[in-house]
Amino acid sequence: MAQAMRRDPGHSLFATDGKPHPLQDTLVGVTLVLGVLSFVTAQFHDLHLLSSWTGLIGILTGAYGQFVSVTTRERFALIVGLGAAAVGFFLGMARGGLFGGVIG
Repeated sequence: MAQAMRRDPGHSLFATDGKPHPLQDTLVGVTLVLGVLSFVTAQFHDLHLLSSWTGLIGILTGAYGQFVSVTTRERFALIVGLGAAAVGFFLGMARGGLFGGVIG
């Protein structure tokens, strides 16, 4: 029983199948960082360019991550990052958009 719970330190944190997934782990990390950055910067009205662009890139990264994800843990973390990126993106778009004040 204890041997079934033992983890090999060379395996991924998000891999439940015992195999490393470096691409998926990178996509999870990037999506989470971009999602948090987009969500936090969306709380400030003057940072709409940063929040909308990081949100858009986070959505695209998370969508591709969902496409290539293998395990449920990866998918769960990607959905959390996607949700934060989407909220930040939509708030950034509502406050000026991707090119608000720069073009036009």
